Amino acid sequence: MTTRRIRYCCAVSVGGYIAGPGGEFDWIVMDPEMDFAEMSERFDTYLLGRKTFEAIGGRDESSSAMRTFVFSRTLRQSDYKHVTIVGENWKALVQSLREEPGKDIWLFGGGSLFRSLAAEGFVDTVEVGVIPTILGGGVPLVAEPASRIGLTLEEHRVYEKTGTVGLVYSVNRSDQG
Repeated sequence: MTTRRIRYCCAVSVGGYIAGPGGEFDWIVMDPEMDFAEMSERFDTYLLGRKTFEAIGGRDESSSAMRTFVFSRTLRQSDYKHVTIVGENWKALVQSLREEPGKDIWLFGGGSLFRSLAAEGFVDTVEVGVIPTILGGGVPLVAEPASRIGLTLEEHRVYEKTGTVGLVYSVNRSDQG
């Protein structure tokens, strides 16, 4: 049986932040060479933390192509028809999602959810677009306290027009903890 990969894909500042001090992401440069439609075709499931979900508008939208799971201890499922709210039994749910047939799973955010999933060995790749901006503070790529996660570089690309650097790392299972 093939296990679907969970891929942590996000933009990050040179200083290691995925959002500014107020949660803002207006500093993220959209490079014209990046094909987000093509990239989205690789996934059929989103995993989001509550803060990320709320930062992008918290919309309860139906999409036949993409299922959305929001990890939260405060949101109620009864308030959402098209988004699945995940609470205490998240480990079993994530494992079952990995075992289902389908495309890869996009861990869209944020740093706390990444830390929790990585600690359980669920994250397969870390894929960052390093934006040439120094924020000086904000939401880190991985929330503290976090365990060490060893990575191996698989791909890299420099986007000349914006100076963004795309990096794809696989997670070294033996280096976790």
